[in-house]
Amino acid sequence: MTFILCIALIAVWGFSGPVLAFSETWQLIINTSTTIITFLMVFLIQNTQNRDGAAVQAKLDELVRVSTAKNSFIGIDLLTATEVEEIRSTCEAAVARAQINRPGAKRRRRKERNMADGKEEKRY
Repeated sequence: MTFILCIALIAVWGFSGPVLAFSETWQLIINTSTTIITFLMVFLIQNTQNRDGAAVQAKLDELVRVSTAKNSFIGIDLLTATEVEEIRSTCEAAVARAQINRPGAKRRRRKERNMADGKEEKRY
C-alpha cells in the first residue's frame, strides 16, 4: 500500500511539473520529500531490525536453556564488546583443543604439513 502511495505521489509531482514550469521549487519539493522519507525509513528499518534481533536472541537463549549447552551464554548480548570477545576467544580455544585431540588428528596435521612443504604422502 505504501509503495502504491509513493508511486501516486511521484506521478502527481511529475504531472505538476508543467504547471509549475519545472521551476527550482518544483525540483526542491521532490528532493526535500525524498530526503525526509529516506530519513524516516532509516529509523523504521533500524527499529524493525532491533526487534528482529531481540526475537532471535530470545529464541537462541531458550534453545541454550533447554539443551546441554552452558547456560552462562544466556544474555551475553547484553555484555560489552570486550566481554563478548573474551568469551569468543575462550570458545575458539576450546574448539582448537578438541580438534587436536580428535582421533586421526595427528595424521591430518602431518599430511597438511607435508602438503605445505610440497611433499606427497606415501601410501602403502
